[in-house]
Amino acid sequence: MGPDSLAVELIALAASVLAAVALSLFWSAMRRWLRGVVIVACLLTVTATTLVWVNRQVDSYPTWASLFGSTADAGGVGTTSQTKTVSATSAGKIVRYTVAGKASGITVPMWAYLPPGYAESPNTRYPVIVALHGYPSSPVQWLKGFGVADVLNGEIAAGRMAPTVVLFPYQTPKPTIDTECANLLNGPQAETFLTVDVPDFVRTHMAVRTDPAAWGLIGYSAGGYCAANLALRHPNQFAAGASLSGYSSPGIVIGNGLEHTEYDDVWRLKHLPIPAVALYLSCAKTDKMAMRATQELAKAAHAPLSITLAYIAGGGHNAGTWHAMEAPAFDWLSNTLGRPTTMVASPGASTNPPPKGTLLAGSTPPTGIAPSGTPSSGTPFGGTPFSGTPFSGTPHS
Repeated sequence: MGPDSLAVELIALAASVLAAVALSLFWSAMRRWLRGVVIVACLLTVTATTLVWVNRQVDSYPTWASLFGSTADAGGVGTTSQTKTVSATSAGKIVRYTVAGKASGITVPMWAYLPPGYAESPNTRYPVIVALHGYPSSPVQWLKGFGVADVLNGEIAAGRMAPTVVLFPYQTPKPTIDTECANLLNGPQAETFLTVDVPDFVRTHMAVRTDPAAWGLIGYSAGGYCAANLALRHPNQFAAGASLSGYSSPGIVIGNGLEHTEYDDVWRLKHLPIPAVALYLSCAKTDKMAMRATQELAKAAHAPLSITLAYIAGGGHNAGTWHAMEAPAFDWLSNTLGRPTTMVASPGASTNPPPKGTLLAGSTPPTGIAPSGTPSSGTPFGGTPFSGTPFSGTPHS
């Protein structure tokens, strides 16, 4: 029973009601000091109920340990799931890892979605999407709040998305620190963790493509800013980024004034060389701040940068809106990135051991191996080119 559970919210609500009832029934019989105590109890329980409700929306604190600055989440978070329309044989799996970042000094959990067929296809190398959470929040919002496993299973089964490995790392080592995926002066080196340590870990432990054309990013709110910014800053690492209600600037102090220059996406597009990457910018038309940022980015962009815009009429800056944007954004990324490829093992090459992750929901561990051998001329996954019309949006030129 974690702090993001319905049971905790109901307990807090019950305590609020009981405190209010006690104050009402026994007001005349209470001494003055006791009235003060019960009034304080009412205020505290109402505040606690509100905070628990907010936490259930964003999953910033999925465990009790995270309330004290720890990112050590419970192993049962993000269990393998499948939609009613997806059979058990076509459902991907969620695996939990711990990434010890040598370059950044950050050690935090990371979850990975391994697509259907991953365990049965050791010679297949998959494209990669890094999914970034907002702030305050955590990767658990993707796994529980957005039901991302169900969404990915459904899109892959429908042919709108190619089988893809999707990563869910933390963008901060402490829930109380907002990094905006940047290297903070005298603070966490989140950008190095996400662009050096995570890719190094994944290329070593998972069966993925290593070329930038097969790597992309997606994020919501602060994670949306991260996805666009990291794609612009690291075109040799990522080919595309999808921003859901993201902004064009970090909104925090990074240090040395960099939040107003290199980490401001509009400033970058006006003053620095334009990278040859693709961005998908989506937001609700009623989300004024995200809408303004999206339009500013689109106006500043020009070739070789490619931008696709997608809006929804209702919604706002909230989880319901991001969940509605989720599937089209993943589909767009899958169409933009490279397809899975098969590998031809080099003579005498040995396979690496399976990734050392914790498979959730008690499923059979995957047997994917780290990249080895030579690509078979870029043969598409399963020998059949991926096709479909998975996303709606307007290319911006």
